[in-house]
Amino acid sequence: MNKNLKQALFLFLFTLLIQSTMMAQTSSANSSKMKLLVHVITGPENPTKAALAFLVARTAIEEGNAVTLFLAGDAVQLIRDNVLDNLCGLGTGKLREHFDVIVKGGGKFYLSGNSSKARGVTDTDITNKPASFALPNVLVKLIAENDKSITY
Repeated sequence: MNKNLKQALFLFLFTLLIQSTMMAQTSSANSSKMKLLVHVITGPENPTKAALAFLVARTAIEEGNAVTLFLAGDAVQLIRDNVLDNLCGLGTGKLREHFDVIVKGGGKFYLSGNSSKARGVTDTDITNKPASFALPNVLVKLIAENDKSITY
């Protein structure tokens, strides 16, 4: 085999090796995307913990993960615009800022229908938000579908 043919063959094989390595890395990065469920039961009565739940969800989204939040109990009040605009946790940030990043990153919100009804949270509160009311069976389904779930 002449020298030019050997160099061309080497270059071809080297290029294939590089492309294969890059494809494996891309595949590995895509498969590492986690699906996280954040179950929030803390409401405006504990602004630091409520904002922390949204901060963790925001961080997961910023790291490229899929995030769903299920708000139950007093946490359903966190979806209200006046709460989103005014709640700020000590060292955990502003709720509205976290919410906006979660929404922009494709995060979804489910609100306990029974908790919402008991606290006067209505369709008006979730208008133009990626949120819907849900019963406990939806929470159970979300727990089963997600890779990890955490509760605040």
